[in-house]
Amino acid sequence: MRGWWRELGSLVLPTSCAGCGGARTVLCAPCRGLLSAGPARRVRPVPEPPGLPPVYAAVAYADQARAVLLAHKERGVLSLAGPLGRALAVSARAAAAVPGVDGAVLSLVPVPSSRAAVARRGHDPVRRIALAAAGWLRRDGLPVRVRPVLRQRRRVADQAGLTAGQRAANLTGALVVRPGALLAGDVVLLVDDLLTTGVSLAEAARAVRSSGGRPVGAAVVAGPPIGWT
Repeated sequence: MRGWWRELGSLVLPTSCAGCGGARTVLCAPCRGLLSAGPARRVRPVPEPPGLPPVYAAVAYADQARAVLLAHKERGVLSLAGPLGRALAVSARAAAAVPGVDGAVLSLVPVPSSRAAVARRGHDPVRRIALAAAGWLRRDGLPVRVRPVLRQRRRVADQAGLTAGQRAANLTGALVVRPGALLAGDVVLLVDDLLTTGVSLAEAARAVRSSGGRPVGAAVVAGPPIGWT
């Protein structure tokens, strides 16, 4: 119900662009274009955690892209899921361009948020963006499905403000695949909204591998801005 009111509100209430704060629209055309202009690029955190699959991002996590992601994630501007999903689709196409994926149904597996975070925000931002991305990918003829097969098996602390080492300690062993949700050899592309330390994606990859799945890569909307030109 909360999400429905937010979506309705974004249509009828005066607003400004979530990216630049300019035009009186949820997302202006230049900011919309910036998110999915591509090409996606391989991004790496420093230091890179063990077990992290190749990660691709559509944009740098800075300026307009950062503002749009935060508006969707923390302020609940749900209408931004479409353009963010399109950006994630750009990353997913690049991440899926590896041997052995052609012809296989690609499983987009979102990194799960904690129940407390979902309750606080009123929605699951990564899953929502993943569903939007799947729609864009199917339009391009890529067989995909979103499979929220991961769950947290123990309580974890809020990652905000933690160092890379603290995040690793916080998340190591925290994720598990739901029983029977993946078959041996299932081709998996992990998805998240952004890459920071890479610890969340590395832990998700570990959980998928432990259940017999094959994480071929990861796709995010935004990656580290350092070195991005």
